[in-house]
Amino acid sequence: MAEFGGLEPMQRLSGIGSDDELWHRWLNCRWVSRFERGECPPEEFAAGLVADWNLAVSPGAFLSQFSSWSNRPLAGAQDLVSETRRSVTVGCLSNTNTIHWQSAASWPLMGLFDHQFLSFQLGRVKPDPEVFEQVCSQLGTDPGAVLFIDDNPLNVEGGLRVGLQAVRAKGVDEARQALVAVGVIEASLA
Repeated sequence: MAEFGGLEPMQRLSGIGSDDELWHRWLNCRWVSRFERGECPPEEFAAGLVADWNLAVSPGAFLSQFSSWSNRPLAGAQDLVSETRRSVTVGCLSNTNTIHWQSAASWPLMGLFDHQFLSFQLGRVKPDPEVFEQVCSQLGTDPGAVLFIDDNPLNVEGGLRVGLQAVRAKGVDEARQALVAVGVIEASLA
């Protein structure tokens, strides 16, 4: 449950104004997939992405910008994970890379997860069915016993295809509503 600071900079660089269109292209970009699977170094990722997207910036300049995209936990995420953890085992499945993980690894929020499944360590990315199957296998659980909450519809569809209970939630409030709806946590009286 992190805020991705690269959406607006990438929209400016690419000229793609629609969030959904940009996410679709980003998630389907072979260079993003390779990098987030841990299959190539940052410099190769930047050179390939700049070339494929015809960005008017050098690979080095792109990588510098990419490295500075501020990621931070969403407000209220830490409290929600703490509350959820009182009832069930919690984990995160994140499409991420070595550059962005350097800052995220130090967040107190990350220490609350019982399991951390990181794409660059798994060698797989959402929404590929294999990543969900691998997570369920490592957890030793049936896909139907997993509630997967994600803000991207492509990732939710991927989870549904392998039998997860998958829900799209944009932000902490919607994630809370999803957890209340399935009885994991109680509705707050606030």
